[in-house]
Amino acid sequence: MTIYGYVRVSAADQNEDRQLVALNEMNIPPGRIFTDKQSGKDFDRPAYRSLVKRLKSGDLLYILSIDRLGRNYDEIQNQWRILTKDKGIDIAVIDMPLLDTRINKDLMGTFISDLVLQILSFVAHTERDHIRKRQAEGIAAAKAKGVRFGRPTKKFPVNFGELVRQWERGKLTIAELLKLTGLKEATFYRRLRELRGGKEK
Repeated sequence: MTIYGYVRVSAADQNEDRQLVALNEMNIPPGRIFTDKQSGKDFDRPAYRSLVKRLKSGDLLYILSIDRLGRNYDEIQNQWRILTKDKGIDIAVIDMPLLDTRINKDLMGTFISDLVLQILSFVAHTERDHIRKRQAEGIAAAKAKGVRFGRPTKKFPVNFGELVRQWERGKLTIAELLKLTGLKEATFYRRLRELRGGKEK
């Protein structure tokens, strides 16, 4: 049996120390701890995919909590089945001792574990929906206050119209025009259409 650990944080600037401390207490060598810094919306994550390839029947996987595995209800249920049934490994959720497939393998134990898994994966999924809702509300509130998102819009050069006329008369090349305006070619043509009221040249 080989013991592995899996860590996931939702973004590169989040701290995984709490999860690593818990896994280190299980005496898992650092080389067998796989870490993803990615959303839990699905399982298309590089470290997780590498981990699954390494897992063999009889191995043991530790995770700190079920939401570190993922936050999509159906995906969590499906991956749990793949890992425990298809791969034949055991999983131990440190924060929820009832979710330890090494114990209570009788019918009642399996029923309780399945029930707990369904409840916790539902909670993780619901929390993800709440996070998305709070993010949307935050963005809407910020926009209402005049906060702009994305790249700042480049302003027209004061002499944009004159530069366009020189370009049209052949006095400027497109490269010279772009350098003088500071615009990308695609942006220039979009601005040109705007200047002409949406009509193509």
